[in-house]
Amino acid sequence: MSGLIALLDDVAAISKVAAASIDDVAGQAAKAGAKAAGAVIDDAAVTPKYVHGFDASREIPIVWKIARGSLFNKLVILLPVALLLSAFAPWAIPPLLMLGGAYLCYEGAHKVAHLFHKTDTHDSEKHTHPDTDGAALEEARVAGAIKTDFILSAEIMTIALSTIPTDDSLLMKAVILALVAVAITVAVYGFVALVVKADDVGVHLAQRRTGAVAALGRGIVKVMPGFMKTLTVVGTAAMIWVGGQIIVHGLEQLGWGAPYHLIHDWAEAAAAAVPAAPGVVAWVVTAFCDGVIGLILGLALLPVAAKVINPIIGAVMGAFAQLRKKPNANETR
Repeated sequence: MSGLIALLDDVAAISKVAAASIDDVAGQAAKAGAKAAGAVIDDAAVTPKYVHGFDASREIPIVWKIARGSLFNKLVILLPVALLLSAFAPWAIPPLLMLGGAYLCYEGAHKVAHLFHKTDTHDSEKHTHPDTDGAALEEARVAGAIKTDFILSAEIMTIALSTIPTDDSLLMKAVILALVAVAITVAVYGFVALVVKADDVGVHLAQRRTGAVAALGRGIVKVMPGFMKTLTVVGTAAMIWVGGQIIVHGLEQLGWGAPYHLIHDWAEAAAAAVPAAPGVVAWVVTAFCDGVIGLILGLALLPVAAKVINPIIGAVMGAFAQLRKKPNANETR
């Protein structure tokens, strides 16, 4: 009997440890997800454009294809890479984060610049060409969305990894990253599915119902265009803000903490001046300063990308294309 009691005590103790571990995993996953909020918002803001122009019956299948590709990106490719970095090259995480942050700044600044110079046609024209086969267009659109998702997912996973304590076990890190990957993918693409079908739901309510329900449907139809524009603005602002924040924190980790400490001092001074809401004021000031730095960096990277990086990438891709076209030596004999 005493042995059974001791066994039950052991089981209870193990259960408590397991429950604490689950709570710890959930808490760290939530913290990591919140830290990556900017990239998540942009992911949600960018994706709906890939469904634009297709028949309503294809919208959800396309979103599902992109979501599956996103899960593959996060769980099969990026999670193992993140764990390898954590185990063998933790020193590389801050520079990689900064590289991703610079990319976010560049993308955000590119969108801002596009507002003043309407020269970017890389989406609208090639995605709506009337002579393009529908199935081929869908596959091309899905492939483009998954490529964009890969970049944003890499940023999300790297940010998530940076929030996990370094003394956590490799298994714990893997579980937390997997939970973050699944939760963010479900949240983003569930939201995208709701957004792309909102118009159809509104039309259905307006046509099939009466009274308040029909009025609600008409309201949804009227609100959605403005909502989509707002979502785009929020996504762009989030890219710039998060990118600037990553750069500032990265510089501080690498030994140059002047920008970080200056922004912190400004935020503290502003919070002290508004004692009614010090936390909100400190956050707003910090986010604004990070955003300004992100926008400046992004605008500075625009000519660098156009005149240096893009030509190099084009030359490399062209060289690979030529190599693939070269006939095999054995085939020419």
